Amino acid sequence: MKQGLVRFYDEHSQPATMLDEVLQGLAARPRRIAPKFFYDERGSRLFDAICDLPEYYLTRTEMGILESCAGEVAQLTGAETSLIELGSGASRKIRLMLEAVRPKRYFGIDISRDFLRQSVESLAQDYPWLEVHAICADFMHDFDLPNIAEHGKKLAFFPGSTVGNFEPHEALAFLQRVRRMVQPSGALLIGVDLKKDPALLNAAYNDSAGLTAQFNLNLLERLRSELGAEINPQNFKHRAFYNAARGRIEMHLVSGSAQDIRLHGQRFHFEAGESIHTENSYKYSVEEFHAIARAAGLRPRQVWLDAAHLFSVHYLSVVERASLRRV
Repeated sequence: MKQGLVRFYDEHSQPATMLDEVLQGLAARPRRIAPKFFYDERGSRLFDAICDLPEYYLTRTEMGILESCAGEVAQLTGAETSLIELGSGASRKIRLMLEAVRPKRYFGIDISRDFLRQSVESLAQDYPWLEVHAICADFMHDFDLPNIAEHGKKLAFFPGSTVGNFEPHEALAFLQRVRRMVQPSGALLIGVDLKKDPALLNAAYNDSAGLTAQFNLNLLERLRSELGAEINPQNFKHRAFYNAARGRIEMHLVSGSAQDIRLHGQRFHFEAGESIHTENSYKYSVEEFHAIARAAGLRPRQVWLDAAHLFSVHYLSVVERASLRRV
């Protein structure tokens, strides 16, 4: 493969998948649409802007942890590594890992084709010594890595506490999928948001600039522009709150009046105050997350926290098959 070039693999049939899942979600009770559909090009750029907001502690806190632990990660990982970024997007964190680990190959995996292409092409230009591969795929489902990834050790990188978007049973299934992807001797470096003062959490998801509201409402713009839905996004409002009983932030799009959404020949009626549940963001203690990791066949090797214990970064290695126990 020539330096500075990107090899692109398309493993995701986005239009049909999005339509089917949105129709199912609008018909469900309560109504819901998966947060993975936030990330078209505009949604991805809005999220990057959210990461720079003063209320959104997650990104800067995780970056600080990664800066302090990058050298140790490189020692744990070793040479000749394939670095696999799940959810390729903002390049600051992955650049830090590339410079510390110096992997032989990089695989960027994301559901947003256009944003993925732009991200990996920028990396290929800036790191001409690196083999760069892009895979458009939904990592919530099984997909195949290129055969070239089988050479050497694999390190999966999943920053940003995106694992919190999954229900706990989905997080377990995701970690099992990652274990299969990086076995037999690979590892996962993952960011996990910690439980904390609800006031900090509520402020992070209801920023004063209104960018999180735009990010949430952009989902409705996608339904209109990409799927042909008859909908007025201005008739919906962003709502986010911490559900202490469930240990999670919830995000909703709340209907401001009685109205219909029409999509693909179907009509979905909303009463005033009825919502579409668009995202959860679970918060875990270190012990809670380690329990899920162990159940998935991953062994906690190291965990790093910031001084205020707002956020955690975990290095998890594959448990040898003979050591796995039933859970």
